[in-house]
Amino acid sequence: MSILDIIKRPVITESSVAAMEENKYTFEVATTANKTLVKQAVEVAFPGVKVAKVNILNVKPKFKRMGKHAGYTNKRRKAIVTLSEGSIQLFAEAE
Repeated sequence: MSILDIIKRPVITESSVAAMEENKYTFEVATTANKTLVKQAVEVAFPGVKVAKVNILNVKPKFKRMGKHAGYTNKRRKAIVTLSEGSIQLFAEAE
């Protein structure tokens, strides 16, 4: 697994967008990733960024039904990354 395979996608929710004002960015990461790997992956993927802190949450699978079929969603792992310097541009500027 490459260092850039650690970060899967950014998590875009109302609360995560509000936390971006405080330089806190939320990413879905690999389930095998630890805090050190997430810090290294963010600093490699986004040059000019220094990571101050990483918090990791395990998201449990949810039970879902689709008609008579039932199952569980995939388990996920989220990382909330606090930056000390720099910023990450997730959205394109509207003109």
